[in-house]
Amino acid sequence: MADSLEALKLQAQQAAKELLEIAKVPAGGLLVVGCSSSEVGGRRIGTDSQVETAAALFDGIYAQTQEAGIYLAAQCCEHLNRALILEREAAEKFGYEQVNAVPQPKAGGSFATTAYVRFKNPVAVEHIRADCGMDIGGTLIGMHLKEVAVPVRLSIDHIGEAILLCARTRPKYIGGERAHYDNNLR
Repeated sequence: MADSLEALKLQAQQAAKELLEIAKVPAGGLLVVGCSSSEVGGRRIGTDSQVETAAALFDGIYAQTQEAGIYLAAQCCEHLNRALILEREAAEKFGYEQVNAVPQPKAGGSFATTAYVRFKNPVAVEHIRADCGMDIGGTLIGMHLKEVAVPVRLSIDHIGEAILLCARTRPKYIGGERAHYDNNLR
C-alpha cells in the first residue's frame, strides 16, 4: 500500500506542478482542489472515503503550492455545501467570510479533512474565486473559479482511477471586433 500511496503523491505533485506552470498563477494566487478519494481508489464518489489516499494527494499538491507561493483551497463535498478549507491568511487576504464547519471524512471529505488538519490556521469559507483548479474524480469545482475558465490538458488525465480535469482562468475579453487584447494576460 505504501508504494501505491507514494505513486499517488507523485501523480498529484506532477499534475499540480504542470497546472501551475501552464496557468501562470502569480505568487499569492489561489488553486482550488476538489478530490474524491473514493474515485481515486476506483469506487463511486462518496462511497469509500480514504484519509490515507487523500493525505498522499494533499502532500503532493501542497508541496507544489508552497514552492510556488500559491494558496491552496480544498473543496468539501456536498454534505458541507462544497465549502472550502484554506489558510486564514488567504481568507483574510481575499476578503472571504469565515463559516463554522469542520470537515470529517464522511461529511466534508477526506481531502478537505486532511487540509483542515495540516494547515497552520485553517478556516472554512463558502465561496472563493480561484485562479486555477484541479478536479480529481468529478467533484465539480467550477463554481469556485474566476468567471472565464479555460480547460487545461496535462500529461496525465487520471490520478489513481479518478479522472483529472484542470482549468485555469483568464480575464474577460470585452470590446467587440475592434478591440485589441494583451496576449500576455494568459
